[in-house]
Amino acid sequence: MISVALEVVLGLMLAMILCSDKMWARIVTSIFMIPMIMAPVAIGTMWRMMLDATTGVINYLLSFLGIGAIQWLSDPTMAKVSVLLVNVWQLTPWVAIICVAGLKALPGECIQAALVDGATPRQIFWKIVLPLVKPVLVIVIMMRFTDAFKVFDTIYTMTNGGPGTATEMLPNFIYKQGLKYYDAGYTAALAVIFVLSMTLLSLFFLKWRRREEENVW
Repeated sequence: MISVALEVVLGLMLAMILCSDKMWARIVTSIFMIPMIMAPVAIGTMWRMMLDATTGVINYLLSFLGIGAIQWLSDPTMAKVSVLLVNVWQLTPWVAIICVAGLKALPGECIQAALVDGATPRQIFWKIVLPLVKPVLVIVIMMRFTDAFKVFDTIYTMTNGGPGTATEMLPNFIYKQGLKYYDAGYTAALAVIFVLSMTLLSLFFLKWRRREEENVW
């Protein structure tokens, strides 16, 4: 999933910036937590209004740069991009907070020893920080990848799965079949398949995590 990959990469980068005991880092961390505490319905509604092709503030600001109105939510491709970016905006701070906790738990002696030996920041990141924080990233990827399949509220309020079925996820499809077309049997079958799929995916990630822990030890 593109959104999960972006969230992990951006979240780790943001975590390294925020991994500081300075006051500005605490303030910035608090600001970045705002998308996390907002209700998904409120987020979807807010971005639907901001991305409106006619009255949205995004197109209004772009007009100052000489860019014409972009059909953010009515064009299939742009609708997918919009939903993806909103999802990344909403959940990257969550990934960053988890990564900050993981980074602060790293043994400082290893990094100090590497600095004394003349290691560059890039070498320290790839050879020391990333391997040590890998267990945390595995948990983050597991939780976000599983949760990505359950997105409903934001998509429902932003695009309702449209235009057409461009942004429709399985939960939105199940919702429509059950509450719009009243196909109870089909909806129940889809719901069971969805639950079983999520269970199998969770078991796969748990097995993967156990294998990673065994490799570490």
